[in-house]
Amino acid sequence: MNSETQRHRALGEFLKASRRRLARDDVGLPPIRGRSDVGLRREEVAVLSGVSVTWYVWLEQGRRTQPSRSVLDALARTLRMSASEHSYVLSLAGYADSPPHAERISSTVPTHVRRLLDMLGGLPAYVASIDWQLLGWTDAYAALYPAVATVPEADRNLLWLMFTDRSIRELCSDWEFVSRCLLAEFRAEAGPSLFEPPTSDLVERLILASPAFRAAWEEHDLAGFTHPERLIHHPIGDLYLERHRLRFSNPADLHMVIFTPVQSTATCALLREMAAAGDGCA
Repeated sequence: MNSETQRHRALGEFLKASRRRLARDDVGLPPIRGRSDVGLRREEVAVLSGVSVTWYVWLEQGRRTQPSRSVLDALARTLRMSASEHSYVLSLAGYADSPPHAERISSTVPTHVRRLLDMLGGLPAYVASIDWQLLGWTDAYAALYPAVATVPEADRNLLWLMFTDRSIRELCSDWEFVSRCLLAEFRAEAGPSLFEPPTSDLVERLILASPAFRAAWEEHDLAGFTHPERLIHHPIGDLYLERHRLRFSNPADLHMVIFTPVQSTATCALLREMAAAGDGCA
């Protein structure tokens, strides 16, 4: 199956999932007698969006049609899509810039980005490529997540580690929630590159390796960079951290995530203690 066919199918699956999870009273429709679910019918979505029923059915079926941007905008309004969900739908239909191609994805950390990592001192931080492959990190991040320095390079991917590494699961205060949020962010960012290697290869590996990933993947959830606070159950103590993300203009396919301590907690002191302990924290 080529990537264009996969994008059409993904668009249809996402529209269907959005329709089924929308509450009928959110759009002023009465409940349907004898039905336990609360989603809208295809015909209702079509009428509310001002498109033909046949056209909308074709979209959900993943047929190789080319909906106009105005049609997609109308569907996004009807289905109460968030900004991230709307952007995802547009990107699948070819109305947004695609991420860099696989052959241009960075595999190393440039010198100027490495210098920035070195300047962060005792703060946990990492640099990742567009497919979330971890390329560099601070010593504090290695102390926070010891597995990052020991797993094979091919498995050194944020999403892969989240769903397959038990040690990271134990660090998360609410692993199911955090992992699903992370996947929703990944899906929103990846857009059409979900169907191109190496991103498609990663997804296929995770579907086979993790039942939890497979179940979450089928939900089609999307989100921007949300829920910045993290509670980490580290052996040295509970760490209350906030995530901050920086995007680089050069190279454009790299981003950095920095964890800073939440004020009014003991996390600052614990981070200093962790940095002083060095490898002893691992």
